[in-house]
Amino acid sequence: MKFRLIVMNFLEFAVWGAYLTSMGSFLVSVGLEAHIGIFYAMQGIVSIFMPAIMGIVADRWIPAQKLLGICHFLAAAFMAGMAAYALTAGEAISFVPAFALYAVSVAFYMPTLALSNSVAFTALRMHGLDTEKDFPPIRVFGTIGFIVAMLLVNFLRIDAGGGLTLSFTAAEGLTSLQVTPYQFVVSAVFGLLLAGYAFTLPACAVNRGDGGKKGIVEALGLRAFTLFKERRMALFFIFSMLLGVSLQITNGFANPFITSFQNIPEYAGTWGARNANALISLSQVSETLCILLIPFFLKRFGIKSVMLIAMFAWVLRFGFFGLGNPGGGLWLFVLSMIVYGVAFDFFNISGALFVDKETDGNIRSSAQGLFMLMTNGIGATVGTLGAQAVVNHFVYAHDGDLAAQAVGWSTSWFIFAGYALVVAVVFALVFKYRHNPENI
Repeated sequence: MKFRLIVMNFLEFAVWGAYLTSMGSFLVSVGLEAHIGIFYAMQGIVSIFMPAIMGIVADRWIPAQKLLGICHFLAAAFMAGMAAYALTAGEAISFVPAFALYAVSVAFYMPTLALSNSVAFTALRMHGLDTEKDFPPIRVFGTIGFIVAMLLVNFLRIDAGGGLTLSFTAAEGLTSLQVTPYQFVVSAVFGLLLAGYAFTLPACAVNRGDGGKKGIVEALGLRAFTLFKERRMALFFIFSMLLGVSLQITNGFANPFITSFQNIPEYAGTWGARNANALISLSQVSETLCILLIPFFLKRFGIKSVMLIAMFAWVLRFGFFGLGNPGGGLWLFVLSMIVYGVAFDFFNISGALFVDKETDGNIRSSAQGLFMLMTNGIGATVGTLGAQAVVNHFVYAHDGDLAAQAVGWSTSWFIFAGYALVVAVVFALVFKYRHNPENI
């Protein structure tokens, strides 16, 4: 069973890794750099309602593993449609059709992040396994899938005849697959594989009720929202939203930022500037190690300390970007990649485990959907659109002035770091939680 869940997680995040960190550079290459924010914000917008809706459906009508397969099939179909349109349109690609196809695809993909967690937790409990102990090592392979997809996209090149070849030559960075629509083809292939595989996973129970009279909250499966009546859970979800603001900023802007150094003669020939996706993949390598630390940190320090560690890690993540460069400052970029594992995993994975432990069995899928709504929904939407405004003001407003753009990038990263620091300090003062080593 562990192996089967490993395969599920590998494919789940390979779908995302194929385009998530490289799409920003692709949009710059086709003249849509001003729309990077809305492309990434769309993931957040659909996460405001789609994970919660799909969680309700999984709790009450369609078993989670089947719904997981259905969602992946639809997401892959529309992602393939976007790739086909972009390949056909070439340099004449238009924002509206590309964005529309992409938006529908992510609308069906984003709920699968919570659904895959529900499927995994259910399968582990069915086999008498400990979710807190056994899930993180399984989830590691999701990050490995993300890394494999990223590196595949980074090192695949397009030859003159339109074929695909592998190349690790730094000088060929600009012809990387990361700035072509083929990255979306890779994502669609992984998605179709998981769509079929999901139907082979263990059946998850649904709670259709006894047919008696029920209130509207019970009938629609919205009891997860009643968790806001508890002060501790309300604060947890609110700060999850505030921390979620940071989640998609580097996914959307790290690649264009690093790639922009190719326009500066001093850094144009550096490996880091020409292989941004490979450099960023170090973040996911860090994730694989940090996930394995989660059981220890949760048992030893509890959810409040773990989330605080994640918040301060985001401060360092952004701060190192502001100070670094792909030349003599490459080590600062590497440090930023290393702390990302702590920033992302200590929040996302620990938060999902906390929600699983603190909620009743009949609303767990809905509660996971609510967690996704607050983090990858409201939080990520506000964060990405806000980041786009900051980058537009400090970077893209200085079109043609490379020195001013370089300073603007640093200023932007420091602004993001300052925000994360404020959230961390307020969280430390407001969120009260007495840790019990026997629980989370």
